[in-house]
Amino acid sequence: MPVYSEKVMDHFTNPRNVGEIENPDGVGTVGNPVCGDLMTFQIKVEGDRIADVKFKTFGCGAAIAVSSMVSEMAIDKTLDEAMKISNKDVASELGGLPSQKMHCSNLGADALHAAIENYREQQAKPKKREVVCPFCDEEMEELCPTCSGCGSEITTCPSCGHMLDKYAEVCSHCNASLEQVKE
Repeated sequence: MPVYSEKVMDHFTNPRNVGEIENPDGVGTVGNPVCGDLMTFQIKVEGDRIADVKFKTFGCGAAIAVSSMVSEMAIDKTLDEAMKISNKDVASELGGLPSQKMHCSNLGADALHAAIENYREQQAKPKKREVVCPFCDEEMEELCPTCSGCGSEITTCPSCGHMLDKYAEVCSHCNASLEQVKE
């Protein structure tokens, strides 16, 4: 039977940061099919720092202790600093792990890194543009030519891109002359 340090036992019996974050900025899940351990980390990012970390772990005591320790190590770190947290760092902070449980420390750092990578991927995606009818201020679907709120038929000025009534002759934004749309 493995012998655990006092710190491992403390993090196992009193895990920190267990749970979920409402509307997390990043989520990462990793697992080990051999032992069955599964860890999910959620992060909240403010600026370039991890403001909050929560985890859910299905696994042995070492896996729970590792998740708890990783969550504590990551809070208030920059994203780049948190990406440098390694399995050796986690095991060291816990006062060591038995050799047959070292794979647990790999999962913790990997799940945190996956959450950060998920956050960065989401930040790289173009944001959905909110389109509002210029006549009634009702939110519209971006590619829909007719406002569901007031029924106005909408087009955009070919010169400046400003939204206009489909039948306008001059752009109210840039004063460009517009061709009348023929049906």
